[in-house]
Order: sequence, then structure tokens, then C-alpha cells
Amino acid sequence: MTTNFNKKWKDYTRRVTLTEFKNFFTPESPDPISMVHFEVQDKLNPEVWLPEGRLKPEVKEKLLRIVKDFVENADLDVEIVDLIITGSLANYNWTKYSDLDLHIVLNYREIYENVDLVRDLLNQRRTNWNLTHDIEIFGHEVEIYAQDKDEQHVSSGIYSILADQWVVKPAIDKPRVDLEPVNKKVNIILEHIDKIEDLYNNRRFHEAFDFAGRLKRKIRNMRRSGLEKAGIYSVENLVFKYLRNSEYLKTLHDYYLMSYDKMMSLSSTTQPTRNIPGQVVDNIF
Repeated sequence: MTTNFNKKWKDYTRRVTLTEFKNFFTPESPDPISMVHFEVQDKLNPEVWLPEGRLKPEVKEKLLRIVKDFVENADLDVEIVDLIITGSLANYNWTKYSDLDLHIVLNYREIYENVDLVRDLLNQRRTNWNLTHDIEIFGHEVEIYAQDKDEQHVSSGIYSILADQWVVKPAIDKPRVDLEPVNKKVNIILEHIDKIEDLYNNRRFHEAFDFAGRLKRKIRNMRRSGLEKAGIYSVENLVFKYLRNSEYLKTLHDYYLMSYDKMMSLSSTTQPTRNIPGQVVDNIF
């Protein structure tokens, strides 16, 4: 029996602190980048796709039911623009560790005019859903995302479930990847997350909240820039994938939310804090 890495990782992160994350990976448990992104197959995953490249009916039926339950659970009264499969399972770089990335495409402005606020709300809803449920399609964990219809999603493989056809048809592409700049950028970001943890633990909640918010924006803009310039194998996108797969992004988001809650709370032990700008170096990405 094979072990699903993502489930193993989630179970692990429920038991350990941020400072222990760096010691998790061993030769027996390689890091998410080397496991997920560099194997190139000669065909799409046959458990998910028919030989002619269409989604298997039983997979489609199950995904539609999952989306229905998610939308009802999130109390979303909005029309679904599209449902798309993307990521490595919609491409030739899939492995047994790959997630099935399921994007629910919505018009954010139908929910509320403040798109950034809607994005944060939906990210929290989908994070709660993904952590609460452990749904697998033939051993591949289903990861749900809520995507705005106006958001550009760059990928070499995008399949529309509603239209039952490829929006972007994948091609076999053997990448050449230099991991040194990836590791360098990852380490810089991890140092920043450590700093946010220190600020939070020292009850400097305003500073932790401000720092975490700006770092989240930096990472988002970094990934977007990398995808536009060099595609899914860009250094910036691989950094993002590493941070996401190893759940550092979730840790960063957790500190962002916890800092805000503490910042807005009052108690007899509350300490005054102040907002200090400029913690994130602008040119590191």
C-alpha cells in the first residue's frame, strides 16, 4: 500500500511547530518539489483520463458532487462560471503524489464588490474544507480552489468539466530545472515566516499582521510574474509550489489571521503594539 504524501504531511503538521518543519524531509521522504514536478510521463494519468484525453465519466460525476457539497457548505448563492481541472494531473508531469486541483470559477463581484475581501473569504472557506475532508480520486487528494473569472490562470493543461473539453491541451515537455535559485528564494521566504512567528510570539501583533499581509502579496505577485515569463517550471512558480505543498503558505496565512484576531482583542494582558513598515525587502523576488 502506498502512502499519500499530502495526507502524511497534513497529519504531520497537526503535531509539530513551525520551527520543526525544516527537519521533516529526509532521503526516505523527499521534498515536494522533487516528488511532484520533475517526472514527465508519456501519457495522462489513465485512472483519471480516457485514452482519447477526455475526463472519465465516473470521475466527472464525483467531482460535480464534491463541488455541489462545497458550494452548499460555503453558503455560496452565485452562478458557477466553470469547473476546471489543472495542475500536474492535467498534464504529463503527474506522479502518484499529485493532487487533483479542482478550480471553481466564479464571478467574485456577484458576491461582493470588494474582490480582495471575497478572495480572502473564499480562500479561508476552501482551506477549512480541504483540511476537514480527505477525499481522494484513485489515491489523488482533491484540492478545491475558488477562482475569479477575471483572474488569469496560466497553466499548460486546463480542462473544463462543464464543457467536457480542453481549454489548454497539454503537451509532453521535459523541463530543465536548476534547483539552486529555487532553494535560495525558499530560504529567504522561510526566514521571513520565522520573523513573523517571532513577532507573534512577542505579542507584536500589529507588526506580525502587517508583515504577513505584505509577504502574502509578495508571494502571489512573484508567482504571477514567473508564470507569465517562463510558465509552470519557472523558479518563482516552483518556489510557490514548494511553499504550498509543504504548507508554509497555510502557516503564513494562519499567522496573518491569528495576528489580526489578537490585534482586535482586549484583555488585561494585552500589550500595545505599533505598525512598523519596511520589513520585507522589495527586491528579494
